[in-house]
Amino acid sequence: MSPSADRFPAATTQTLRTRVVMGGIFAGALIALALSVLFTGSGGFAGGSGGGAGKLSPEAEEAFHSPPGSCLTWTNPDASDARKVACTQPHKFEVTALVDIGAQFPEGAPVPSLEQWQQIAQQKCTSDVKPYLGHNLDPYGKLTTNLLRPTPSQWDDGDRQLRCGLQWAGPGGTLLATTGPAKEQDQSLVFEPGTCLALQGKGVGDPVDCTKPHSYEIIATLDLKTKFKDGYPSQDDQKAWLDTECTKQASDYTGGADLDAKKLILTWDLREQESWDAGSAKVNCKVAALLPDKSGLQAVTGSIKAAPAGADGGQPQDGGQPQDGGPPSDGGGGPATSSSAPPTSKQNG
Repeated sequence: MSPSADRFPAATTQTLRTRVVMGGIFAGALIALALSVLFTGSGGFAGGSGGGAGKLSPEAEEAFHSPPGSCLTWTNPDASDARKVACTQPHKFEVTALVDIGAQFPEGAPVPSLEQWQQIAQQKCTSDVKPYLGHNLDPYGKLTTNLLRPTPSQWDDGDRQLRCGLQWAGPGGTLLATTGPAKEQDQSLVFEPGTCLALQGKGVGDPVDCTKPHSYEIIATLDLKTKFKDGYPSQDDQKAWLDTECTKQASDYTGGADLDAKKLILTWDLREQESWDAGSAKVNCKVAALLPDKSGLQAVTGSIKAAPAGADGGQPQDGGQPQDGGPPSDGGGGPATSSSAPPTSKQNG
């Protein structure tokens, strides 16, 4: 067992993990509309500025009217350079279904409110996901549903056709690229070893350069199925195995660094039954630093990856006292909040 694993209060572990999960769910609900806003916002898609409903460029028009199975990507924050790409290339959205809401919103009807768009996304873009994928969508995985809606000018012209699709929204809300058709992707919410996640409040943000202040540094990705071959392992069994395996990985990654001396803790993800049933069995091993009161995470700057002699690893930015906490096992996904309320929902591992 890792040196600090048995000294981390169970209640704090549970609270941290639930904050992350609830934050991720809330962010996901907002992000479910963010992409559609990108296709209609001021200055979005060529031709508009200052809130105008500009005409779409031919490439963007083609992207917006893509059939199911199409993959789209863009570089500009407003998605004004959206284009179709092969799904084998990195992309930010995969169209799963076409939905027409003309019966609900006939010609002349006002544009739905944000709340109505959220309801439409929930009602129209979830039922067809399983048939499209050929298996369940992992409710705790990296892929979430979303929709593309008509631009204001298209709406005024009577266009009521929507594109439902799948995307990967990072823990801080940024859309991250995926590669390969969604039905062939591993849905496990994991990041490449060496990835650092920004500090957002007291919790987790999107990937950033490890030279910048961050919350977690991913040190390894492990597959639970290499150990548990006969079915879903209890979370206690997951913890026991990951405590040993992530400790080994930490030693390899850091060159044997003493994490306690660096005021860092070792932590990992756990997987829920629903994730396992959807084929998600990979988890992150990661390191972070707790605030002295253990109410959240504090900033670490610099990677702890083994470096040439003389180089120093990451240290908590405020130079606080060594932490006596152990693995929060918080699910490694959404942003945590500063709320100290006790957990009230199902935990993600």
